[in-house]
Amino acid sequence: MLRTLIQKEILHHIMSVRFVALLLMCLLLIPLTLSINYQNYRQNLIDYQEAIKLANIEETTVNPKMPLEPEVEVSKLFLKPTPLSVFANGLGDTLPSYLGMTRNGVTQGPPALSTSLSNLLGHLDFLFVVGTVFSLLALLFTFDAVAGEREAGTLRITLANSLPRDLFLWSKLIGGYIVFVAPFLVSFLFGLLLLVWQGFPLGEPDIFPRVLSLTAVSLLYIGVFFAIGTVISTYLDSTKTALIVAFSVWVFAVLITPRIGFLAAKIIAPTRTPQSVYMEKQAVREDFDAELEEHKMKFTMEIPPDELGRIIIDTENAKLLDKRMEPFKEKYRLKFQDHITKLDRDYMRETERQEQVGETLSRLTPTSSLIYLVTNLTDTGKAKRSTYFQTGDRYYDMLHTDLFSKIKDHVSHRSYTSSDIVQITQPPPLETTTLTETSRQSVPDVLLLFFFAVVLTTVSFLKFLRIDI
Repeated sequence: MLRTLIQKEILHHIMSVRFVALLLMCLLLIPLTLSINYQNYRQNLIDYQEAIKLANIEETTVNPKMPLEPEVEVSKLFLKPTPLSVFANGLGDTLPSYLGMTRNGVTQGPPALSTSLSNLLGHLDFLFVVGTVFSLLALLFTFDAVAGEREAGTLRITLANSLPRDLFLWSKLIGGYIVFVAPFLVSFLFGLLLLVWQGFPLGEPDIFPRVLSLTAVSLLYIGVFFAIGTVISTYLDSTKTALIVAFSVWVFAVLITPRIGFLAAKIIAPTRTPQSVYMEKQAVREDFDAELEEHKMKFTMEIPPDELGRIIIDTENAKLLDKRMEPFKEKYRLKFQDHITKLDRDYMRETERQEQVGETLSRLTPTSSLIYLVTNLTDTGKAKRSTYFQTGDRYYDMLHTDLFSKIKDHVSHRSYTSSDIVQITQPPPLETTTLTETSRQSVPDVLLLFFFAVVLTTVSFLKFLRIDI
């Protein structure tokens, strides 16, 4: 009996205008967005390779005994685009294109976001299509599943034939879901074939499993909105009211709540900007340099003057002055390093707390869970950003050990030899988060999507089994 009801529901949807609209949306949006974003990825990869070539042309050696301004970037760690960004751009356009290594710390280059006017209209990718477009279409498929039959009077006639109510509702859910996901999967497969034809490395062992996981997550997310639409349809008698409520729920769930979470986090857990932290580091260095200059001037004035009352700093006096300054320089170097470490630690603690609050509040809606899942799978989300900045910090520590700690600013007598030249350490490779680690990080969001689907489906069944026909 259930199979017959499901077949009837499938035929009902296939003959409707909504199915035609869904089919056109799938055939146009998914292959088109995948193809366009792959072209963007290839262009970003070319820009990255050109930036690497230009960086290799720059000076690769430094003499620690030569003057080196604290703001000078002696090396750069560039962000390499990932092929999976064709599915979700994520933080790709907002992350700095490179991390510059200076004596004051790590600076951030300009973001990879282009200055094209098209950025005002937002970014169109597979994540946007599933999270925004298909969530709305799923509600439009289900908002009148029960309310429409109640309003037309056919529900009373159908259930008068001793048809169990649970089978009737299951047929509505399963039949509508099959009709919905079939065009989605076909168009997605066509889009993948188009990507492979253009050169996308789908067969690589680290990419194919992620694409399969991406498909499964999308199907689960669509199922959540089918459950939302069914709840609305069982609680309301009028299809017009159900449509208005469904659209309102979609606006809050997809457009408003994910953003409100992080806006509220800025108020609950405020933090400083990276620029203010960098300027504070600069101010600390300038204060320490001024104090060292005062000590140096004091020691200089203690040098016995000549017959004309002049203080002459010859080679012997310069060496003596450097020897007396050495303990002070080491003391202030350690003080500066401790102060910088404290600044970075405090800033990291502030930003992590703010993000945790924002993530927690945004997860009140399934759309945020979808975004976190997809960006983690495509290596364009929070994990990518963390790996990028951690690699930059590790690279800075390497340069500090090999170069920055050997630079002496307050030296009265300088002598240079070829043995003083230090080869700049090359940037370490940017590691990619493994699929196992990604799966571990994604467990909370997967469980949340399952929770939404199960709870909402249960609520709709409990209501429908008790409803007065």
